[in-house]
Amino acid sequence: MEKNFDLFMSQLYETNAALDFYCDFEKIQNNVEEIAISLNTLNYLIGKQDMNAAIKRLWERDPKIFQVLDILIATRREDKKKYLLPDKSAKLICKLFDSPEGVLEFLDGTGLRKVFQNREIKNLVDYVFGVETGLDSNARKNRSGHVMENWVRDMFIQNHIPYRKEVRCEKLPDVKTILGKDIKRFDFVIPTTKNTYLIEVNFYSEGGGSKPSEVARAYSELSPKINGIKGYKFVWITDGKGWDGVGSFKEAYEEIPYIYNLTDIASFLELVKSEL
Repeated sequence: MEKNFDLFMSQLYETNAALDFYCDFEKIQNNVEEIAISLNTLNYLIGKQDMNAAIKRLWERDPKIFQVLDILIATRREDKKKYLLPDKSAKLICKLFDSPEGVLEFLDGTGLRKVFQNREIKNLVDYVFGVETGLDSNARKNRSGHVMENWVRDMFIQNHIPYRKEVRCEKLPDVKTILGKDIKRFDFVIPTTKNTYLIEVNFYSEGGGSKPSEVARAYSELSPKINGIKGYKFVWITDGKGWDGVGSFKEAYEEIPYIYNLTDIASFLELVKSEL
C-alpha cells in the first residue's frame, strides 16, 4: 500500500471518548460502598464542638473506622502518602490513624476539624462519592488506551481474525533474542501462514505532552529489529490529534512500514485475512 502522510494525518480522530469515558460510576460506587459503614459512623463527628471527646467516644466503639479518613483528602492508604513534621522529617499520614490523638492531629492539620464543626459537609458518604469521582479522572489516560485497544480487538473479532492479547516477548523466543534485556509486552499478536504480526496500539488526544514523541522514537527503533526477524512484522495502530506537530511522528511514519490509523486499518485487516 502506498503511504501518504498528509492523508494519514487528516484522518486522525479528535477523541475516542464517548460520554461514559469520563467517569466510571460503577467503580466509584463500589469504592464508596466498601467504606460506607465507616463513613456513616464518622458522620457522628459532624457538628461536634468537643472534637476530642467525640473522637475518643468513637475510638472506644471501633478504632478501625478511622482507617478511611485519608480518602477525605483525596489520598488512599495504599498510596503511602507522607506529611512534613516540624523537625523536617516525614511521617506516613496513615500512621495518624493509630491513636485518638493522631486522628485529632489529622483533622486539625488538614482543616477538616473546622469543616466538620461548621457542618460544611452534611454527609461523608456523599462527600466521598465526589472525591472518588475526582480521583477517577486520573484514570482517564489509561482508559483512553483501553478504549483504543477494545476498538481494535472488536475489529479483529468482526473480521474473524484470531489474535492473542498482551503477549510478553518471553513467549516469542526469536523476538526475545533480538530484544535482549528489554522486556516488552505486545498489545496483540496475530499469526498467519506467512507472518506473525506483533502489534502495538495507542491513542493520543490533543495535549499529549512529551509521551507521544517518546513513543514514536521508541517504535522507530523497535520496528527494524522486529522486521529483521524472519517471519515477524511490527505493526503500529495509532490515532488521535495528539500527533499534530510531533516531529518525530513523521519520521516514524516514514520508517515504519506497517503503520495504520482507525481509518486505514481496513487495509491491514484485508492483508491479514489474505494470509490466514
